[in-house]
Amino acid sequence: MAIQNRYEFIYYVACSNCNPNGDPDMGNMPRIDPQTMQGYITDGATKRRIRNYVELAYRDKPGMGIIIQQATNINRHIAEAKRAAGVEDCAKAKEAVYAGRKKACELFYDVRAFGAVMSTGPNAGQVRGPVQITFGKSLDPVLPLDISITRMAVADKVKDGAVVEDYMAWEEAQPEDKL
Repeated sequence: MAIQNRYEFIYYVACSNCNPNGDPDMGNMPRIDPQTMQGYITDGATKRRIRNYVELAYRDKPGMGIIIQQATNINRHIAEAKRAAGVEDCAKAKEAVYAGRKKACELFYDVRAFGAVMSTGPNAGQVRGPVQITFGKSLDPVLPLDISITRMAVADKVKDGAVVEDYMAWEEAQPEDKL
C-alpha cells in the first residue's frame, strides 16, 4: 500500500547536561545556531538513532536490514541485493540496476524509509525515500562550556621506592604544596 497523503510530525528529545549531537569538525562541541544559540540535532543523527532502534528491535525479521552500518562497506550490501535479485553479473544493464534497487528496498528498512544512493560499485541506482527529516532545534538556548578535568594526584617516582614505607618517607620530606 502506498502512502496517499502527506504527513508531518514532530518529536521531542529530552536532553539535559549532555551533548546530543557533537560536531566532529569543532572538537565535538554541541552544534548551535550562532545567532539564536539554539542547539541542533542533524537529520543524519536522527536517522542514525532510528536505524539503531530498528536494528535492535527487528534484527531477525526479514526486510528489516540496515544498509548504512558502521565499519561496513555499503557496496557489500548492494552486491547482496543484486545477488538476491539474480542480477549479480549484469552490473550496468538498466534492468539489473532496477532489479537491484527493487531488491534493496525489500531487504533494507533504511533504504525504504530514507532512500539511498546506491550507484557506487555494483550500482543499484538511487532511491528517494518517503521519510524526510530536517534538523532538530532546541527550545532553549545552549551555552557550550569547555570544561576540563585537572589531575590533582602526584605520581613522582621515588628513588629506590619499592615499598610503602619508602613512599611515606618521601611524602613526609616534601612541602605540602608540592603534593
